[in-house]
Amino acid sequence: MARLTSITSKNQVATEHHPIVDAIVKSRGAVQGPFTMLLHCPPLASCVMQLGAYVRFEGKLDKRVRVLAAMTAAREFDAVYVWGAQTGSARRQGVPEATITAIREKHTRGIPAEDAQIVEFTRDLIRKHRVDAASMKALQQRFGDEQFIELTGTIGYYIMLAMTVNACELEAGPGAEVLQA
Repeated sequence: MARLTSITSKNQVATEHHPIVDAIVKSRGAVQGPFTMLLHCPPLASCVMQLGAYVRFEGKLDKRVRVLAAMTAAREFDAVYVWGAQTGSARRQGVPEATITAIREKHTRGIPAEDAQIVEFTRDLIRKHRVDAASMKALQQRFGDEQFIELTGTIGYYIMLAMTVNACELEAGPGAEVLQA
């Protein structure tokens, strides 16, 4: 059970913050997941919503790359809510079960090299806080500078969500795969 009361409607926040709740609902269809916690600080929730809108809906980065980075960040932080949401998305995008399993089990054996590159880059940033020159160059060649930065920002966004759901002990959503830490 979450440590904070889930905020799911605008009558749970001050009137001045109702437009923020409305914007979240417009962007995502409902107030759910990390936003049920983030709305305890509506101005922050608004900023996170805007960043998430770019990362999830507006950026140029391939959706498969985004979901691989998001799943890896979720797994590295053992963020059950984010993991459940991202594995569902990965399956809808045709990510093979072997890749999902490898990320869950914290390895890259048996997954396509292009997927492994994203998983390893994400893990290096999280575990080592840096990446080596060869990885950087390979990603720049694959994506160009703009999408390289977009990938890095995507990882940061999902780390922020993972930290939020972990601090608040937000459980996996209904019907989502439950990550066993």
